[in-house]
Amino acid sequence: MNVGQQHHDAAVSRIAFAIGDPARSRMLYCLSDGHARTSTELAVVAGVSPSTASAHLGRLVAERLIKVHAQGKHRYYSLEGPNVAAVLEGLSVLAGGDQSKFVPNTPDRLRFARTCYDHMAGTLGVLLHDRLHSLRWVAPITGDGNQYDLTPGGTKAFEALGIDVDAERTLRRRFACACLDWSERKPHLAGALGAALLKLALRKKWVVQDLDSRALRLTALGTREMQTRFGLQI
Repeated sequence: MNVGQQHHDAAVSRIAFAIGDPARSRMLYCLSDGHARTSTELAVVAGVSPSTASAHLGRLVAERLIKVHAQGKHRYYSLEGPNVAAVLEGLSVLAGGDQSKFVPNTPDRLRFARTCYDHMAGTLGVLLHDRLHSLRWVAPITGDGNQYDLTPGGTKAFEALGIDVDAERTLRRRFACACLDWSERKPHLAGALGAALLKLALRKKWVVQDLDSRALRLTALGTREMQTRFGLQI
């Protein structure tokens, strides 16, 4: 085994160990709604003392699973990025999809629609993903079925929704890809395009996010728009 492989294996082991601690795992899943939180808030989520929480957060920062932003006297923690959220979602699939210990409130609503970092997950997210394919607005990239691109018709449709497709392509992340949904065991849309779609839905009040969870509520307006714009019967 060469030195590069040894370093890679050691890094994987460190990251797995960092995620594997129950307190740190609760912190990570709490942050997977895309919102930043203070160490005090995360200590409550993890059920540990403030000093213990600080040690856990230091470990997660060191492994680049979370990042910290200082604002005035406060320090706010958030996931390092969508790749971390995708790993957490995948682990939930392996664990059987039961996240009740992390999100005990309104589990049915979480299954229907929720945030997965910065894109839409749950039944609604999967329905949208499948509908975009059936409309032929998105298509898998040859050689990598987990990454998508917009078709000419899809580009026109997303621009008609008010999404700046060219701007989304310039972001330093994958443009559009599949993210395996832990509750549905089918993919939903992730990447810059998935994030733009969720941002649009929130801005236009098609969905409203709970203040204290990842749950998204589909509004009456959103129900009509899903049918009119995507042909989805909710």
